[in-house]
Amino acid sequence: MAPTAMAIYKNLPKTNCGDCKFPTCMAFAMRVAAKQKALTDCPRLSDEAKAAFSESSAPPMALVRIGPPGEGGVDIGQETVLFRHEGKFQRPTALAAKIAASLSDADAAARLDAINKSRFTRIGQAIGVGMAAIETDGLSADSASKRARLLAEKSRVPLAVMGKEPAVVAAAVGVLAGKKPLVCRALPENADAFIKIAADHKCPLAVSAGTLEQLSDMAKTAKDKGVAELILAFDGRMPAKTIREMTVAGRAALKKNFRPLGWPMMVDVSGDAPAWETVLASAFVAKYASLLIVNGLDPAELLPILTMIQNICTDPQVPNEVEAKLCEIGKVGENSPVLFTTNFALTYFSVAGEVERSKTPAYICVVDTEGLGVLNAFAGDKLSPEKAVKTIAEQKVADKVRHRKLIIPGLLPSFKAEIEETSAWKEVIIGPPNASGIPAFFQKNWR
Repeated sequence: MAPTAMAIYKNLPKTNCGDCKFPTCMAFAMRVAAKQKALTDCPRLSDEAKAAFSESSAPPMALVRIGPPGEGGVDIGQETVLFRHEGKFQRPTALAAKIAASLSDADAAARLDAINKSRFTRIGQAIGVGMAAIETDGLSADSASKRARLLAEKSRVPLAVMGKEPAVVAAAVGVLAGKKPLVCRALPENADAFIKIAADHKCPLAVSAGTLEQLSDMAKTAKDKGVAELILAFDGRMPAKTIREMTVAGRAALKKNFRPLGWPMMVDVSGDAPAWETVLASAFVAKYASLLIVNGLDPAELLPILTMIQNICTDPQVPNEVEAKLCEIGKVGENSPVLFTTNFALTYFSVAGEVERSKTPAYICVVDTEGLGVLNAFAGDKLSPEKAVKTIAEQKVADKVRHRKLIIPGLLPSFKAEIEETSAWKEVIIGPPNASGIPAFFQKNWR
């Protein structure tokens, strides 16, 4: 039986030091009891308390780190729920892009450079490819070690070593051991050799098998032989079967606390059809991959996957908002247009991005709607003409422009008359219903 929050609290130092990132020891104990944090996350925990509670209080899915400690690593796992509405997902799905063994050293280095640069900004957050997966099949041990050394010197992301030949994989991992690469992957026919590689170099190991029963046995064997961190690997070529198996494995770990399957899961969806790869990856983000291996690096292929990851892994309990203030986009002047919008991050960054794309410098008055979008804020009584007028007055944008023209969201045409009657903004212009229409709107309505 899992320990209660009070039982856990009794074994904590009770100093309320905050080193665990919670204000009090009781708050931390409640998170541990809910299996949202590990007891060992308390840096002041005594050895006796660790021995008594660490196993029973650990989250149902273990945390796995790929890459060195500190900056530059990727953490996956330690999830506590299957669905976001049950709480939140602790860590976003990581993307790893393959570097094929068939590439020349120069092309492999160029491919890694493209992976390093596969970074984007969406709603103010940096997203992108977080890992590189080095294929070794077809290489000799010597060539694999040279390839690994070359790429390690140039990589800004953690690495995985993929292959079927233990000797070749071992040669590459030996070069990268200090960087803690993912060893990928142990199969029933080569499990002993791959387990030894991961245990000797203290690296995480991906394990794969034909059935969940075999997979849980392999995971248990690997842990018993000294592999501290494991990832359950599934086949992306059979999506229906894989989703069923991952669903069963996830439920066994998170609902039944079945420890042999209590590890993050990964799927290799790389293939020759970019569109199909994107569809598969997006499906496995929802069901329930912590790590995905892809081929495509084109933004048109990556952004749908990354957007899915960002949307699903956003904490639903925390409003996704920006600061309510006057923002200047471009080199604004006294004749620049003035808009207002809400402080919902997606709304604001969509508007700001389209204003920037229009090449028309503009002022954006951000109204505090507690992180709600335009229609939700209006329906929830968080946005009204009176509040918009008050915010715009407080931000003193009228002191910065000569005109008294105000562009309002296209979804709020009813605001026009009241703002014109109750404020100094005597010409209220109804903007486009979607942010994507802003460039054309400016071109037609603003000179």
